[in-house]
Amino acid sequence: MSRVLDFFLEYSLPRISDFHNGCTRFQDLQQISSRSSYGKPSAVQSCKRVQFSLEALNLEVADHADLHSLPDEAEACDGRDSDILPHVQTLRNFPEEELMGKVVMVRLDLTILLREQKKKHSSAARVISTIKYLHNAGAKLVLISSWSPKADSQLLKLERVAEFLSSELELKVIPVELGSGLEQSLMEDGHNSDILLLENLSQFKQEQANCSEFARRLSSGVDIFVNDAFFQSHKILASNVGITSFCYSSIAGFHFDEGMSQLKKIIKMNKWPYYAIIGGANLAGKAAALQFLASRCDGFIFVGDAAFQIMHAFGLPVPMELVEQESLEAADMLLEAAKARGVKIVLPKDFWCVNDHYPLQMKTFPANHIMDGWKPVDVGPNTLEEMISVLSRCKACETFVGKSSYVMADLIENASIVWEFLKGRKLHGLLALDRAYPFELNWDAIYANTTLPLVVDVGSGNGLFLFRMAKMRKDWNFLGMENNEKLVSRCLDHVSQSGMTNGYFIATNATSTFQSIVSSYPGDLVLVSIQCPNPDFNKTEYRWRMVRRSLVEAIADLLASDGKVFLQSDVKEVAVRMKEEFMKYGKGKLTVVHDLEDSTSHQDRWLKENPFGIRSDWEQHVIDRGAPMYRLLLLKSSPSG
Repeated sequence: MSRVLDFFLEYSLPRISDFHNGCTRFQDLQQISSRSSYGKPSAVQSCKRVQFSLEALNLEVADHADLHSLPDEAEACDGRDSDILPHVQTLRNFPEEELMGKVVMVRLDLTILLREQKKKHSSAARVISTIKYLHNAGAKLVLISSWSPKADSQLLKLERVAEFLSSELELKVIPVELGSGLEQSLMEDGHNSDILLLENLSQFKQEQANCSEFARRLSSGVDIFVNDAFFQSHKILASNVGITSFCYSSIAGFHFDEGMSQLKKIIKMNKWPYYAIIGGANLAGKAAALQFLASRCDGFIFVGDAAFQIMHAFGLPVPMELVEQESLEAADMLLEAAKARGVKIVLPKDFWCVNDHYPLQMKTFPANHIMDGWKPVDVGPNTLEEMISVLSRCKACETFVGKSSYVMADLIENASIVWEFLKGRKLHGLLALDRAYPFELNWDAIYANTTLPLVVDVGSGNGLFLFRMAKMRKDWNFLGMENNEKLVSRCLDHVSQSGMTNGYFIATNATSTFQSIVSSYPGDLVLVSIQCPNPDFNKTEYRWRMVRRSLVEAIADLLASDGKVFLQSDVKEVAVRMKEEFMKYGKGKLTVVHDLEDSTSHQDRWLKENPFGIRSDWEQHVIDRGAPMYRLLLLKSSPSG
């Protein structure tokens, strides 16, 4: 039996069209009586991706729609996987040895653990595995989260939550307060294996405001940030966005990684026919997302509050108190989009209803004939039976979208982030993480001779420096790493047109991908240049983001003996900061090369001239206007014998 069928059999009645907050199971009348507030926003909006034959979909209400099949002209959301769901650095691919002795702060969703303490689930298991993996790797852990009394009224105090986590993890978790309490704990327990739990973030207004100063305090003493709260990613918080500016690496945990995988499945949609089950209130708020689905799906199955909006748009009789006036236009537009593509619309055939005056009385009514004085609380047995019958014939079933106060197997727990994603909106918590390079490079296809030494220009811009260097030094290979994809595309066009065999460019964030890319090169890394990084003086926290600890450590490790690092900028503060970062995080492997012919440069440690005799276009522009350049050359010493 398929996973989706298992889901419906186990959770079906309360979860397929759950119109009310807090419902659990459809087992007795007293539980049903608590569902009489029908018109309020739903606790569950279920939408699943299901593959089955079109012939199997024989639901009666589908005949109400006069749908025509036309070619698919909608390509509205192509590129979401790169623009909104980029490749980011994950704990799974992060070097385990880099975790030893580091202070790692984990942003987790404690609600997952608190609400699942009595029913172990894969979501909770992934959260726990993230923490245990980091602990076993030798990291000093600080856990941060926000939690609500709704999860468990007994778990309100920090101490009680720490006790609960200690039990779940089978590791000692110590509660600490933000500020001096955290800093003191890190200093006192630097060699202790205990895990620290910071106080509830929901009590701080600065958390919701993404306050930079609060994020700085939060990350005090922290080396690496691990975000494992994927379903908070649509929010801009100090604990998932602001904090990344103050940690040298920001990566995704195992649970976060799984959430990204679920969304990537939505983009690919490579199984057909493709059906989505849509439920819940506020159809207008989902309009953009539903338009996207209409461009990709073969059919919609509407349940819950959403079903009544579509029934009303079809002109079917619906109790007016169940109609969302603000959703009328959205429903009409969705039907037009569905008609244009021949998307089938399936609506409920019957409903379970409770009596307004006698809430313990329950009765089923046809969907188009609900008597006055009765309120629907769930889909009826005929609807459910037919859905189960359809799903039982599925060869393959896959979860699409879900929202619930519970966590279900292979179901995305919180639909809010999914709707935001489908609308094309940014997931800020995801975008704040370090980028990862998603491809394996075939160096033999890039360079004619991969045994030659490699020169890397970080932030290569328009590539003029590398092009000139490559023309002069045929005995070296050159690689430009640049964030701006348009500039990289132009550089690659020039490489192709000129027939260059010792130059190449990659669109990437070198801060987080330098290690993974350059470490696979067969030859020696002999030179790394970072020239004139563009500082943003309006945003202090981002000013030095380019030269960060992770990049410096990667360069120091990968550079061959006697290899060099060339740094320069026309802004002295930038040059000074780059030098400080390389001296601080270069692991003692790098020393400054002085210009012995110039006493001024020896005193200030700035080189008077460019040691390579080839200037970048910006360097030439600065010199032409008579302004100074601040240059520095670092040498990696040979290991002592």
